[in-house]
Amino acid sequence: MTKSFQYLIFFLLIIEIRAQDARFDSLVNSGIKQIYNIKFPKAEQTFRSLIADYPDHPAGRFFLSMIDWWKILLDFDSEEHDEIFLQKLEDVIFQCDNLLKKNPENVDALFFKGGAIGFRGRLRANRKSWLKAADDGRDALPIVERAANLKPDNVDVQLGFGIYNYYAEVIPEEYPIIKPLMLFLPSGDKKKGIEQLKNTAENGKYARYEAQYFLMTLYYNYENNPYRAEEYAETLTKEFPDNPVFQRWRGRIAAKKGDYFAAASVFQNVIDKMKLGYPGYDVPKTIREADYYIAYQYFNTNKLDSAIHYFRDCVKISRRIDKEGESGFQINSLLYIGMINDLWGNREAAISSYKKILDMDEYGNSHKLAEGYIEKPFKK
Repeated sequence: MTKSFQYLIFFLLIIEIRAQDARFDSLVNSGIKQIYNIKFPKAEQTFRSLIADYPDHPAGRFFLSMIDWWKILLDFDSEEHDEIFLQKLEDVIFQCDNLLKKNPENVDALFFKGGAIGFRGRLRANRKSWLKAADDGRDALPIVERAANLKPDNVDVQLGFGIYNYYAEVIPEEYPIIKPLMLFLPSGDKKKGIEQLKNTAENGKYARYEAQYFLMTLYYNYENNPYRAEEYAETLTKEFPDNPVFQRWRGRIAAKKGDYFAAASVFQNVIDKMKLGYPGYDVPKTIREADYYIAYQYFNTNKLDSAIHYFRDCVKISRRIDKEGESGFQINSLLYIGMINDLWGNREAAISSYKKILDMDEYGNSHKLAEGYIEKPFKK
């Protein structure tokens, strides 16, 4: 065989490998976008094709489980999808373990095994199963570290490190009950965690959107910086306009900034999509939140007929879904219903709403306001 022919064969092999890699990346990226767009049947079809074409790669099974993760996120109060999600993660871990028996330095197996354990821990933490969540964190971290050491240019690995570093410092402050568990885990560094998440958000291959999602929520929930949170919310809703989770975040971020016009506009779009049957928009908590902010903007602009309609709908939904005491949505809506009735001169109806509030747990200064309006009618 001549050297020229050898070079030709080598060149053709390189082209074939790159073509296969391009197809793999195309399937993964298409499926990820379908998940975030709440196109679950299409995403399942995409990732089952990935499994069929690349049966020895754990990506297909891992991202198949992410469909169920997003079903959970759409209605976090429901545990309907927990079991199937956990089972699919076990399938990923099982496949990765088999791959690692053959090759302990299989980076993909390490990465997706660490990711599967990490997501299991995320669900357990959100379900307040702190001990099991801590165990998952302790198990996942060294696995991901091995993957990072073997392939330092894998920016997606920074997602796991960023999540851990940030929340390992923040969560014990928010939930002191878990501080003893952190004695057995590496200490966190939230500043470093934000830097790692930003790196993944800007440069990640598969985890870019997940990093953006985390940055949006942490800036809102813990950093008290709705302006930075809004940057990521705008990016995500522009990329995935039919994702109700991202839209809800954008709306509540606008409300936190005091831009109730923008919040109402976002949530009106949520209600419109619910009525049109868009998947994921019919969740009671989603509708309840939309009702409240739409009603609040109507109240601010003196469109009281519309305001009381949405406040009443908010109360109706809240009574159905508030399982552990009345929510702030229900209490505040009742307060505004009373205030509107006062403005209309319906004093008896107004007092009835205020008295209902006094029978509920205190939310903010709800009792003080209700008592004040019972003594003296609300006036603008």
